[in-house]
Amino acid sequence: MSQTTRLPYLATAALSGLLFGAGLYVSQMVDPLKVLRFLDFGAIPAGGWDPSLAFVIVAAIGVMFVAVRIGRKQKAPLFDLAFNEPEFKRIDSPLVVGAVLFGIGWGMSGICPGPALSLIAFWPPDLLIFLVALFAGSYAGGMIIPSGRDRRMAVAR
Repeated sequence: MSQTTRLPYLATAALSGLLFGAGLYVSQMVDPLKVLRFLDFGAIPAGGWDPSLAFVIVAAIGVMFVAVRIGRKQKAPLFDLAFNEPEFKRIDSPLVVGAVLFGIGWGMSGICPGPALSLIAFWPPDLLIFLVALFAGSYAGGMIIPSGRDRRMAVAR
């Protein structure tokens, strides 16, 4: 990336992060109890299930659907040389296992990494425990399953 596009790129990234964090806060996805009430399908018969986050999910899918359609018509992003496509495009066992582990962690705590980073601004009790466990799990996962060049070489074999 050239120096002439660096500041606009960083400003756009900062604005996007601010907008994302504000969206997490407004939608109450930073509230672990709200998330846990959404994930508790067993509470449906008793009327304790909170379906409101489904609207957040549907809106996010709609926005991304439109953004991807617009992006596919562009040669490159406004402030970068090329689009950064996912490196791996197959559904494989590391993806499925990672998704399951992520879901279990999210279901146990009611927090996922995006909202956890947004919560740093408010520093609720026990957030440090979650963040340490998040980084330890990410580090351990990287030690167990190779990524990047090592994984490409393992897949090619």
